[in-house]
Amino acid sequence: MAKVLVVDDSNSIRDMVSFTLKAAGYETVEAANGQEGLTKAQSANIDLVITDVNMPIMDGITLCQELRKLPAFKFTPILMLTTESSVDMKQRGKAAGATGWLVKPFNPEKLLATIKRVIR
Repeated sequence: MAKVLVVDDSNSIRDMVSFTLKAAGYETVEAANGQEGLTKAQSANIDLVITDVNMPIMDGITLCQELRKLPAFKFTPILMLTTESSVDMKQRGKAAGATGWLVKPFNPEKLLATIKRVIR
């Protein structure tokens, strides 16, 4: 099954996303900020990234930009899961290379449907 990197500074959100994904058969790797996510992404064979936007040390937009610079992540789906819902932020995410944008609180069924749609 696919391996998903879940990046969020909230332990409870990471736990909820990972619980949802594991129950659906996905393997997860967790990181508490963009920098940790970037490091873990390079040491694991990741099929999909789900990241928050607002995080300490490195935000999700920067993480997305840094991942897109890596050949292994040129076509890897990156979903932004965030409380941000403004058009400007969504455009920044798209410009950074995000594949999709989901707003918290997330609906587990919608998250899984979105993952099935974007994952290879």
